[in-house]
Amino acid sequence: MPRVWRGCGPRLYDADMPFLIAAVNLALLIATLVDIIRRDDASIRFMPKMVWLIVVILLPFIGSLLWWILGREYAPRPVRSTRYPERMAPPRRPVDTRTTEQQLADLEREEHEARLREEIARRKRQREGGE
Repeated sequence: MPRVWRGCGPRLYDADMPFLIAAVNLALLIATLVDIIRRDDASIRFMPKMVWLIVVILLPFIGSLLWWILGREYAPRPVRSTRYPERMAPPRRPVDTRTTEQQLADLEREEHEARLREEIARRKRQREGGE
C-alpha cells in the first residue's frame, strides 16, 4: 500500500527523493567541470587543472565541494562602506613607473629649463632697461 502523507502543503514521496538528489548532484558535477575547464591555470589553487578534473570525476559530490571551497581562486571583493564614508580608504596615488635614473634626468632637465627661462627674462629686462 502506498504511503500517504497527511498534513499541510505538498510533500515529496519517498521515491522522488533519490531522483532529486541525483539531479542536484549531476547539476553540481556539470557546473564544476565547466568551471574547471574554463578557468585559467593561474587561478587554480593547490593542484593542477587535470588533477582537479580527475578528482571531480571520481568523487563527484565531494570533489565538487572541494573544488568550490579550496580549488577555485575567487577575486577579492572590494570593501566599500557607504554607511561610514570616513572609514573608506583614501584613493591610491598613481605609481610612477620611471626608474630613478629617468627621474633624475627629468629633474635635471626641468632645472636647466628653469635656468634658461630666468636667463631669457633677465636679458629681456636688460634690453628694455638699456634701450
